[in-house]
Amino acid sequence: MASQQEVIVVAGHICLDIIPEMKAVSGTLHELLVPGKLVDTGPAVLSTGGAVSNTGLALHRLGFPVRLMGKIGDDLFGRAVQDILRSYSPQLAETMVVAKGEASSYTIVINPPLVDRVFLHCTGANDTFHAADVVEDTVKQAGMFHFGYPPLMRTMYMEEGKELKAALRKAKSCGATVSLDMAKPDPASDAGAADWKRILSRVLPYVDLFLPSFDEIVYMLRRDVYDELSAKAGGGELIPFATRELLTSLADELIAKGAAVAAIKLGEHGLYAKTTSDAGRFRDIAGRRPDGWESEWLDQEYYATCYKVEAAGTTGAGDCTIAGFLAGWNTGRSMADTMKSAVGVGACNVEKADAVTGVPSWQRVRSRIDAGWESRAMALPLEGLVKVSSGLYSKPDRS
Repeated sequence: MASQQEVIVVAGHICLDIIPEMKAVSGTLHELLVPGKLVDTGPAVLSTGGAVSNTGLALHRLGFPVRLMGKIGDDLFGRAVQDILRSYSPQLAETMVVAKGEASSYTIVINPPLVDRVFLHCTGANDTFHAADVVEDTVKQAGMFHFGYPPLMRTMYMEEGKELKAALRKAKSCGATVSLDMAKPDPASDAGAADWKRILSRVLPYVDLFLPSFDEIVYMLRRDVYDELSAKAGGGELIPFATRELLTSLADELIAKGAAVAAIKLGEHGLYAKTTSDAGRFRDIAGRRPDGWESEWLDQEYYATCYKVEAAGTTGAGDCTIAGFLAGWNTGRSMADTMKSAVGVGACNVEKADAVTGVPSWQRVRSRIDAGWESRAMALPLEGLVKVSSGLYSKPDRS
């Protein structure tokens, strides 16, 4: 049962989302937000956002023991974040880092019907998260440590990721399986100008499971390819341009830099993953797994399509996909089943408009998968991948 599994610590970026109810308007957002104009709105919805909230609460809803380690200020917004977390479980707020005198991160979401959204974001205390904020006593009690969104946390990417490396190394030294997620930096920001290839070279030796999105990792490792694909996309999504050759090349580079598992999120097209061929690397992270488990993970390459659902929204879909992957890993499942679990939890998420309420119990997710949940067709140009089971694709047998 999930409740018997080791604790999962989810650390990194967290914020308070303030979402005013907006009425239908005619014209563009520019015509709506005119200086001096009073815009009539309805009540505001308050929710938590960011990796700590989305991935952490998804794992909690699945039924796993979770500790959250985001940084907030001792202000009104920080107290609101704590109150929201306590509404799920009082324990979820206990390990949050409260910084005296600092401002909590928040986002004002301006979202009129039928008009593109605008986000007003304050990074707040996320920018001052240091390795010292990772509490060793908490991590030592956990089997997994997941860190999310370092590109949105200034201290984590400054000095070539010095503090991020120290935070992940601390978690690794505590004996936890370490997982890392990213966010795509704004090219015009300091994060966008950071040397992410160098940062990843420094931190990935301390990362067991690396789970970036396609856009993020192409930007970080192949800036020339990112610019080329962006021009082809004309402002649209880059994922339709993903090929097996490019995905394999990216994964190989990430594994060479130190990751044991490189899983690349592909949005509505699913999840691709490849693993190291170094058996010793997996033995380092065996934890409480049964003997021989690494044979189901060693030197593998998989592609899982998404399951068919009626989508209500995609907020938090990537974070919930990660929660499903961590859940599969945490329960000792094979790589094939873990990837099914990942896209399964992601599919449940999009059945609701918000970030986490679509996520049911772990048993319910697995029941839908085991009952033959219909998967979407493979829509990407990933020639050479052979379908081996519903929703799952693998490289051909090399024997």
